[in-house]
Amino acid sequence: MKKIIAYIKESYNELVYKVSWPTRSELSNSAVVVMFASLMIAALIFVIDLGFETVMRFFYETIF
Repeated sequence: MKKIIAYIKESYNELVYKVSWPTRSELSNSAVVVMFASLMIAALIFVIDLGFETVMRFFYETIF
């Protein structure tokens, strides 16, 4: 039980005193970058999906 309590105390001390938390503006900037990157990746996947759909539709109409 003593080991668990010591572990919790050490974890708390590390989170409070040793971890450098981002400022509000850094966090906001990072969130904007993540949202922009996510939208760009989603758009890229959408375009690739449309391309595959067009190719598959062409093959299905040609074969059948």
